[in-house]
Amino acid sequence: MTLMKNGAIATENGQAPLSARDFAELGGRKLVYVRTVVARDVLEDLVDEDGDVAMEIDESDTLYSVHSSTGERLALVGDRELAFAAARQYEMTPVSVH
Repeated sequence: MTLMKNGAIATENGQAPLSARDFAELGGRKLVYVRTVVARDVLEDLVDEDGDVAMEIDESDTLYSVHSSTGERLALVGDRELAFAAARQYEMTPVSVH
C-alpha cells in the first residue's frame, strides 16, 4: 500500500484505493485504540467547569487514552487493564497503539 498526497491509500494489486477515512473505518465502530499518554499532555482535558482539575494527578503520571477508529478520544483512564475492560464492557474490541 502507498499513501497518496490526497490522503488516499493506493493498493499494489490494482484494487480501488482507500481514502484515509475508509482506512480508519476498517475496524468499524467496534474497534477502539488504547495508547499511553503523559498526564501533562492532557491536563486541559481534566479541568471541570470551574477551571479546577477534576482529579488529583501528577503531571508525570501515565494515563491511557481510548480512541475510536476515526481518532476521536472516547476516554482517559488511569489504568491500562481498566481501559481494556471498559471497552469490552461496551462491546468494543480494544487494541494497543504504540
